[in-house]
Amino acid sequence: MISTLISVILLLIVLGVILWAVQQLLPLIPLPPPFHTIIHVLIVVIVVIVVVYIIAGLLGVVEPMSRLR
Repeated sequence: MISTLISVILLLIVLGVILWAVQQLLPLIPLPPPFHTIIHVLIVVIVVIVVVYIIAGLLGVVEPMSRLR
């Protein structure tokens, strides 16, 4: 149980660093404002879905993908 919590915390830290890096690099790409906003929203939505899936897996609501095979 402790190792699972540590691995989840490390995974969330890695996701946070990746999200931060993408948000820092996104303004360097020359895009019109609507596309910039759309890409930013999509990135945040994807990260939120991953975090909710991880939390739901910890609570036992969602079966891990490895058990479905």
